[in-house]
Amino acid sequence: MAALTGIPADDWKSAVVPVSIAPRFDKARAHHLLGSLVTLHIMTAFATTTLANTARLYAEAAAQAVAETLWPTRCAICDEPGELLCERCRSELPFIDLWRACPICGAPWGHVQCTECNPVMLAATGREAVAFSSLASPFELAESTRRIAVVYKDGGEQRLATEMARYMARYLSPEIASEVAGVTFVPASRKARARRGFDHAELLAQEVALVIGRPVIPLLSPPRARDQRALSRRARMGNMAHAVSALPGASAPESILLIDDVCTTGATLFAACDAIREAGGRNVHCLTFARA
Repeated sequence: MAALTGIPADDWKSAVVPVSIAPRFDKARAHHLLGSLVTLHIMTAFATTTLANTARLYAEAAAQAVAETLWPTRCAICDEPGELLCERCRSELPFIDLWRACPICGAPWGHVQCTECNPVMLAATGREAVAFSSLASPFELAESTRRIAVVYKDGGEQRLATEMARYMARYLSPEIASEVAGVTFVPASRKARARRGFDHAELLAQEVALVIGRPVIPLLSPPRARDQRALSRRARMGNMAHAVSALPGASAPESILLIDDVCTTGATLFAACDAIREAGGRNVHCLTFARA
């Protein structure tokens, strides 16, 4: 099969195994491979520009049809075939009510008394105030949104970036969207990027930037810290302390939008904001897909 399609045998096998067991096949790659083959075949027969463009459109449609037949799109949450997020799962997503959320850190139930950015919690991390100017997230970090993030990052379903970014952009206030000069992101570690084949936060930043009409401005180096997911709050803060730094020669604009996929304790965002401020940024507004 690999000899016929140009797709490595390991990728082919993972394409037919449920996402809970193995990463999803990168359908964008399949489209590219199939489209290139069809386009090359047709364009060798038709040399004119008009016919070549027509051939390319047909090739893209053919690639889409073949890839969808071999690797049907499935819901990231319930795994039912059809859409990236089915209507039932969309309707059950745990949206954060902005009227009940903390106006400072975006905690879902912190409007009156926040349990995340109050003086006691901040003192436990060695801080007197949060590192960012604002933080917004459309969803609580529940089982469904956690699964979306995992399928996106570790399952290889990069098409979810567009879906996630649309929800994120809707929760960004118009005032902040017009204030920021650009969009930056918390880069994945070199090890994580090599394992996944892409930087999940960078792709999200690109999609959000398209929605709000701002450029992507890379400012941060990959963090030098171990994986955060199994660590406690205090351990995360210690792990990320001085782990994020600005790129050599980076100059941050006065106001910038910082993107990441999820916020749990805020350790990563705090470290990233500190680095951006050291690079000249003054107002760092954060936007994530989900938060604890």
